[in-house]
Amino acid sequence: MTPAAPTAVPGAGGLPTGTGYAPCHHGEILQGVFLDDAGRRCAGLVTLPMAGPGSDAEFVRRPGTAPEVLTVVPAGRTKAARAAALAVTECARRAGQPPCGGELRLTGDIPVGLGMGSSTSDVIATVRAVADSYGLRLTPGTVARLAVRAELACDPLMLDGRPVLFAQREGRVLEVLGPALPPLVVVGCALGGGAPVDTLSLPVHEPGDSDVRACERLRTRLRRAIATGDVRLLGQVATASARRGQRALGHPEFDALTLIARRVGAAGVQIAHSGAVAGVLFDPAAPGLRHRVRSCLRALDAHGIPATRTFTTFTTTKGILHGPAHRGVDRPTGPDTPRRPARLPAL
Repeated sequence: MTPAAPTAVPGAGGLPTGTGYAPCHHGEILQGVFLDDAGRRCAGLVTLPMAGPGSDAEFVRRPGTAPEVLTVVPAGRTKAARAAALAVTECARRAGQPPCGGELRLTGDIPVGLGMGSSTSDVIATVRAVADSYGLRLTPGTVARLAVRAELACDPLMLDGRPVLFAQREGRVLEVLGPALPPLVVVGCALGGGAPVDTLSLPVHEPGDSDVRACERLRTRLRRAIATGDVRLLGQVATASARRGQRALGHPEFDALTLIARRVGAAGVQIAHSGAVAGVLFDPAAPGLRHRVRSCLRALDAHGIPATRTFTTFTTTKGILHGPAHRGVDRPTGPDTPRRPARLPAL
């Protein structure tokens, strides 16, 4: 952690105030059980980044109040409340001050329960806002550690957008898979009518050696897909991972989704491991992209699968769907990548 110059600005009543932001994601490209550098099994995942929706947090610190006097607006964001308390303890210690209470306000437009990392986004935005109120900037590793303590598992939304295999229950990177994903066009949709998935009620599958070997093979193929920019191979990995996830999720539309992807010449599909959001993956350099995407949207509608948003991982959707794709100007998703504002429609 490198302390920044104090950036907290006075809020209402002259109280120190900090702000924070965190993005969301669009579910997973790969999820399973993998081996770390010590040969130990770890649950891990690779998320599909998506710019646009996110969580904003504002934290007003109230020095002199008891640290347990924390209010959260809107009420009911219990994970964010835990994150605020943990972050206050951490930041107060680093700043050499006694911990205190405060007020946390959260705003955002991430659909809840679809597996897009809404709770992790709230938690990370909260931690960043608390740190900002102390004039501190915490490292991604520290943010990840606090996020895991707040919600038991977290997504890698505190990182810089590079594709990583992330141990979500431990808050650590198992492998940086490359500098950026190959460029993708994603036709987003929601399975199960967009109903939230109760992950606690899902059947528990105890992974065996064959599961680990299968996941490690997919990890190797994904690493190669990223290194070579092979969208088709990445799509195959994502589809295989999604298919394995159906043992627990059992989405009735899965077969229809994969059939649609094949018929429209998509690279594959990806599905959130803890929700209903899914995506049909296209190579933006493939011929007839606009026709493929439109055919995909028509087919989804015909099968009663609501489409949500068509987006890319590297530039504006408009530039790809209404003009030729230029690989020479591809840019990986990152906090400074310009985007056309867009929102997921209500489901």
